[in-house]
Amino acid sequence: MCATKSIPDVVASPESKPPVLVTEQKRPERIATIDWMRGLVMVVMIIDHASMAFDAHHVDRDSAMFPDATTMALPGSEFFPRWLAHLCAASFVFLMGTSLALSVERKVIKGVSGWKIDKDILTRGFIIALFDLTLISFGSGKWVFGVLMAIGVSMMCMALLRRLPTWALLTAALGWMLLGEFVTGLVWSTPGNSSKLAAFLVANYGSPTIIFKYPIIPWLAVTICGWVFGRHLIRYNAGLSKVSGKKVLWICGAAGLVMFAVVRAINGYGNMFLPRADNSWQQWLHVSKYPPALTYYSLELGILFLCLAFLRTIEPKIGVRENGPFYLFGQTAMFYYLVHRLVFEIPATYFGLRGVDGLGATYGASIVMLVLLYPMCRWYRSLKAAHPKSFLRYV
Repeated sequence: MCATKSIPDVVASPESKPPVLVTEQKRPERIATIDWMRGLVMVVMIIDHASMAFDAHHVDRDSAMFPDATTMALPGSEFFPRWLAHLCAASFVFLMGTSLALSVERKVIKGVSGWKIDKDILTRGFIIALFDLTLISFGSGKWVFGVLMAIGVSMMCMALLRRLPTWALLTAALGWMLLGEFVTGLVWSTPGNSSKLAAFLVANYGSPTIIFKYPIIPWLAVTICGWVFGRHLIRYNAGLSKVSGKKVLWICGAAGLVMFAVVRAINGYGNMFLPRADNSWQQWLHVSKYPPALTYYSLELGILFLCLAFLRTIEPKIGVRENGPFYLFGQTAMFYYLVHRLVFEIPATYFGLRGVDGLGATYGASIVMLVLLYPMCRWYRSLKAAHPKSFLRYV
């Protein structure tokens, strides 16, 4: 068992005012709730990635680029795990923003220079983005501009954007979530592909040789929201705010789900050209992820916020087990991601196993991979801890 982690004890305000000293507690290194949530969605993700590799009936029409996106059959047994996996990208990107904000403020407190902080952010972001263009692209047999590209480039953008005040960051992020569909419609006529440049920035593009699934600007908006939340945690811990992070999560989570219900019921703007075709539960949840619609943002971030609030509530009561699966997977998320993607994608791509079976292969491969990943992640966490200054800190 290890003690519950909390927020830094010495903090700088978002507008770079002098640090504020909080003497009640020592500064820890991690927040358990973030690792738990990250680990939880890692487990959900592995089911979806196994389905992508081995399930002949994998549901992947989460975008208006497909002509049959609103008319295709959505069998509940196939659709439900796919819908659950929608939470993964939103969680990773938001929590990356939160963790980055906490990490940067710790460095500011220690007196690290602005250039050194920017260099670290840019280096880390570049390496993460490069994983998509190397390892993931190799495993998939095509050029992939996926979630790692979105995370890496968004992280690099924060080297500049972190200097903006909180109100400006939040206005930009929420503004895009509300108005991004209008902008996207100017450069993308669905169904079908947009241009590659439009797909890199705001839309979608796919071919047998290259795919753009995570446009930068929509996911940068999620990163910024995570960063703003990280700033709020710091301010609250320093006594600069009376509203706890947990309260913010409960309120924003409930508001997100209400917004989802309203926008999806109206069934017009806010669905990123992917309206529901009927009143089945599958159609209500069949929102556009590529690129994310307002309904995707509000539903997935709403669920994420409520999950984080719940985990934050129970954390002091149940404590943290150092080798608990969710905690472990959350601490080794990049290693976990790269290993299982390659293990699934290489045989699917190069050994003829793509779509070889159905849900049996999906769940079977997922269980086997999770069992193998647990000792691998324990080993990797120990190795990384033993070499904190090595390249391993980026993985």
